[in-house]
Amino acid sequence: MADCDNEKAPLTVNTKSLSDDSASSHSSVVSRKGYSSIDSVYDEFAGLPDKDADILREQVTVPVVSASFFRLFRYATKNDKLLLAGGVVASILEGLMRPLMSYVFGFATEQFTNLPNGMTSSWNNGTYEYFNKTENMLFNETSHKWYYPSDAFSNFTSDYYGYGNYTDGNYEYYAMSKDDFLRQIGYYSLALLLIATAVSILTYIKSFIFIDRAEVLASRIREQYLAATLRQNIGYFDKLGAGEITTRIASDTVLVQDAMSEKVGYVISHSTTFVAAIILSFTQSAELTAIILGNVFAIIVVSLYGSKVVTKYAERSQTGYGGGATLAEESISSVRNVQAFGIQERMVQAFDTFLQVAEQWDLKTGYASGLQSGLVHFFAFGIDALTYWQGTRLLTEDKVSVGIMMTCVMALFQGAFAFTIISPYAANISAGLAASTKIFATIDRKSAIDSSVETGSRLQTVSGDIELKNVRFIYPSRPNVTVLRNFSLQIPAGKTVALVGSSGSGKSTIIGLIERFYNPLEGQVTLDGHDITDLNIRWLRQNIALVSQEPSLFAVTIFENIAYGLIGTKFEYAAKEEKMDLIIEACKQANAWDFICELPEGLETQVGERGFLMSGGQKQRIAIARAIVSDPKILLLDEATSALDTKSEGVVQEALDRASKNRTTIVIAHRLSTIKDADRIVVMRTGTILEQGTHTELLEKKGEYYSLVEAQSIAGAVELFTAAPDEDDGEAQLDEKAGIEMTSLAKIETTATATYVDVESGESEDLASAFTVLKVIYSIAKRDLAAMLLGLYSGALTGVAYIGLSVLYAVALTYLQEYSTPFYYEILRRSVYPLAGFIFMHGGVLFFSNSIAGATFGYASSRLMRRIRAMSFRQLLRQDIAYFDASENSVGALTSSLASDAQSIDALGGETANKMVESLVVMLGGLIFSLFVGYKLGLVMFATVPLILVIGYFRFRFLANYMEQTKKENTSSSDYACEATSAIRTVLSLTREEEIMERYRASLARTVKCNRGASNKSAIFDGISRGMQYYIMALGFYYGGQLVGNGEYTLYQFFLIFLIVVFGSESTTTVFTFAPEMGKALRAGRSIKRLLESEPVIDAQSTEGIMLNAEKTSGEIEFRDVHFRYPTRLNVPVLRGLNLSVKKGQFIALVGSSGCGKSTTIGLIESFYRPQRGAVFLDGQDISTLNVACYRSQIALVQQEPVLYAGSIRYNVSLGSSRPVTDEQVEKACRSANIHDFIMSLPDGYDTLCGSKGALLSGGQKQRIAIARALIREPKVLLLDEATSALDSESEKVVQAALDVAAKGRTTIAVAHRLSTIQNADMIYVFESGRILESGTHQQLLANKGKYFDLVQLQALEKN
Repeated sequence: MADCDNEKAPLTVNTKSLSDDSASSHSSVVSRKGYSSIDSVYDEFAGLPDKDADILREQVTVPVVSASFFRLFRYATKNDKLLLAGGVVASILEGLMRPLMSYVFGFATEQFTNLPNGMTSSWNNGTYEYFNKTENMLFNETSHKWYYPSDAFSNFTSDYYGYGNYTDGNYEYYAMSKDDFLRQIGYYSLALLLIATAVSILTYIKSFIFIDRAEVLASRIREQYLAATLRQNIGYFDKLGAGEITTRIASDTVLVQDAMSEKVGYVISHSTTFVAAIILSFTQSAELTAIILGNVFAIIVVSLYGSKVVTKYAERSQTGYGGGATLAEESISSVRNVQAFGIQERMVQAFDTFLQVAEQWDLKTGYASGLQSGLVHFFAFGIDALTYWQGTRLLTEDKVSVGIMMTCVMALFQGAFAFTIISPYAANISAGLAASTKIFATIDRKSAIDSSVETGSRLQTVSGDIELKNVRFIYPSRPNVTVLRNFSLQIPAGKTVALVGSSGSGKSTIIGLIERFYNPLEGQVTLDGHDITDLNIRWLRQNIALVSQEPSLFAVTIFENIAYGLIGTKFEYAAKEEKMDLIIEACKQANAWDFICELPEGLETQVGERGFLMSGGQKQRIAIARAIVSDPKILLLDEATSALDTKSEGVVQEALDRASKNRTTIVIAHRLSTIKDADRIVVMRTGTILEQGTHTELLEKKGEYYSLVEAQSIAGAVELFTAAPDEDDGEAQLDEKAGIEMTSLAKIETTATATYVDVESGESEDLASAFTVLKVIYSIAKRDLAAMLLGLYSGALTGVAYIGLSVLYAVALTYLQEYSTPFYYEILRRSVYPLAGFIFMHGGVLFFSNSIAGATFGYASSRLMRRIRAMSFRQLLRQDIAYFDASENSVGALTSSLASDAQSIDALGGETANKMVESLVVMLGGLIFSLFVGYKLGLVMFATVPLILVIGYFRFRFLANYMEQTKKENTSSSDYACEATSAIRTVLSLTREEEIMERYRASLARTVKCNRGASNKSAIFDGISRGMQYYIMALGFYYGGQLVGNGEYTLYQFFLIFLIVVFGSESTTTVFTFAPEMGKALRAGRSIKRLLESEPVIDAQSTEGIMLNAEKTSGEIEFRDVHFRYPTRLNVPVLRGLNLSVKKGQFIALVGSSGCGKSTTIGLIESFYRPQRGAVFLDGQDISTLNVACYRSQIALVQQEPVLYAGSIRYNVSLGSSRPVTDEQVEKACRSANIHDFIMSLPDGYDTLCGSKGALLSGGQKQRIAIARALIREPKVLLLDEATSALDSESEKVVQAALDVAAKGRTTIAVAHRLSTIQNADMIYVFESGRILESGTHQQLLANKGKYFDLVQLQALEKN
């Protein structure tokens, strides 16, 4: 078993390739060397005892959930089910309208075919007589002579229409007046009009119900997913990134919503049409229907199997992108680190690796979808070919009439056509099903430690006695390393016990066990003698307050942040005034009240996302106030004062000492000055206790603790004074991070957007047109122009094929009219059979055109989606830091847009794009063709098509604007969920789960309410547009009947124009059913356009600016009268005439109270911002004139909160260099940072994964890797922003020595609160209120006995 110094050493896994075999080798390299995603973990616990393996496996295993359509509706209530049943009924009834129309159409067609046109026959005195309309003559079959009819027939062509009925060898001739014919046509037209009205009403009902219920049910799924996520044990999050959770909520739930929306209604109605058409056809002619039923079953098999394959591929694509979403979230949240090291392009390349995996599955999805569509079209038109072929045979055998045959052919064609247009809807549903598997897997996962359960006992009184008895512990994410071995520790009630020791010794693990974040393998953790596994989890955590090393605040006011500490107490629902008293007292105890009072809005000040409007010290003090406001029985302080300046630390520590009285307090500390008054100090190493006692006792032993104290001692004899500091040395009058003037009397808005000039200025007000957006998208997609042109050609060919089919149908109907008498049956067969063959050939053409169009559009859209995401991500990382300070550009919002915007554009690809091109060709080609064939009917019928276009356009325009408006609501709820999951440990320790869910539920309810009116309008538009095709048919039959009845048009002209318009209106209506997708795509396109066209002021990708010669760069830094205000607070000064000089190779230190301008100085040196006045110089050159990337390559930054990425340790260290590095260079840097021995103790060494945001490492381990990353850069200027704050004393001493060595020959600027780390600095600058208060060496400043002298006093560790 490896040494347990690696308390939170990373998970060792085998990564399962998400791509196909061709990409497997590439994926494995990425997993080992660079950024990786853990799709599934092989059984890492196989070598452990069964009991241990079961305990660990339970904490990380996620169940596999198969895709199921009905599972999507699992949260439907009884009322929802009734409404959905109504929607299903409306869909079924609407689907029945098409077969009903086919029935009407068949008999109406028979009326037309019974008209004399060319040659027809009659039975006269036992002899067939044939009437020639052109010559107005009859031909007698017996005499074989033509003759003119009697007067009774002289006006046959103008007033009467004849038709025959052949029965048992007798042919009867009937005469019908023109008025009777037109009356019959009027009846059929009225029937179509009624059908059109019914279709409009039923479509409205089904659309509104499904859209509205989908919105409601999707909001419940989002709610359940977040609730399930919040109740998961911490082990679950050790391998899952916050970005993946954000993507699930922001993107995947949208796909799930689409799968439950009006598309379900369309699938039901079209499926009903398909089934009803077959039934109707059977009732008309069972023999004919049986002949073609094989094609029907072929369509069903292709559709079902194809949908299954498409769903599988789509699911794998979603999984592939999940790791990329996590990488994006990590990169955006640490954008300062990304820009400082110039690793934007490397992050984009790593991100693109995940996009490549997703693209491979998207390509397969497109190919499968295209092939499915092609096969469905082939078999559908095979139905028509068989109908004309075998139907003609049956007609000549007197088994069917023309009316029956046409009813069958139209019904089956409508059924087949309905089934062909199911595929795009089915693709949407398949995508939703694929997305749902990950969501429901989390929802269905049984948490090993579920804080939502009500089981477990609650003690009546809590004393606070805590004991760990023979505890053995292994992290579920690292089963190869034992962290605690037979560990026992007793913590008496009301006492303060401090845990100290090297990083990875098990200190934080004890905190996690007491909070019940994890379960031990053996032993017990007890509270007042009760095993905490028997206690209610929520109750337990409500009696414990935790302050972590990296404090997490939430994007609400200071008051609300602190009030979260009252959850679970009797004051949780108290009046605000009562809470206010408690909160003010807590703020005073935490030394936060003074700076809060200076804020214009006091406790009502917004802290910003993750508290970014507060400085580190201010965040820490608010977190401390939140912890002590509830007067908890147990207080856990995990480096609670690490982010405070020395003076604040002293005051806060005094407050914590007071707060610790009469309560059990466990303190983890590296800064030993904070725990010297503890009742007992426990010194740990490798999961065992080395020694314990009071501060004095341990110093006298001169053991491990004595060595740690010696390492932190400050040089120079310092006389200790007990006098209080001067009154005017109080809190700095400046919130450095937010730029809030504390003494300002003006009421300043505290949100991040108060005075921020957004890079999107004006764009959101003046929305780009659809044409402009299309130009932008085309410019991105034109690399695949060949594929798009082939797709366009194939889609156009499909449209032309429909026009050709209209011609074939019209010709066939003409033959049926001319040769439907027994005398011409042979001619009829010879005429129609070839047409059936041509229709079959058209089916083959449609197979190839649809398959190619679906595949090529799928190919182009998949590559476009990858390109958009990569370009957007690259452009995001390029933006100014000020861009990310704006509240609308939160991490959650940007991660969400990155996933959803490209997805929305992709929704217009594949089947949707094919249908759009097909519809356009049918409409334009059909219009031109119709005008040549018969302009009167063509103009009248095509004049109605613009109505469909206008209605569709207004629906599209309405939905596009609606999408813009609702994006903010959706983004807000996504941000809130992302914020909660990113700070999951804080959320669980505060037991905020229910409160978060209440807020999230309210946010979702607002969105649903806002969307209901829009859904209603959308359904109205949809109903009108769906009914329009039937209104057009009614008009066509009526007006066409008039033209045919008056002899102006032949049957061929009428049916040709009629069928072209029917096909065109059907295609156009189908296209506009995708109006919601079009609206989303337009909104996404505008968002993409704004981002891609935004130009940062400080552009690291720009080639402009002076290029530095690295060999000649010495590293002299100078500030000359620098005045600076943050872009979020342009009316508030931060630095006020800062003058500072750093010579080549000097080591200078910046010290001072929190918020005095130290970190701002670092930010200006890194060129994150530009000063409003004055300038920063490097070697005498204004850095604003230098090339940004070249300039930053000379600088290395180590931040207070170390940023690591979810790749290997080797990968993270190598990110420090802009050039490829060798393993030897990586190892050398790690040795210098005192991390090499730890890395080599891990099973996978340098190839060990760090986890999302380095979650699988302890704070000290992360910091040392971050230092190694900076050292491998070999910078001319080294910036250390509290670089050793997270290190234990032993490691700090070694690392500080390494940093001292690394500083030789380079300029080093260090921000430090722990003054022992900078006592050897060449120059120390003491900041106050944005200016230099005093400067000098350590000894000089001590001799001055000024502010620095006071700061040193507070950190003294002498015995007395």
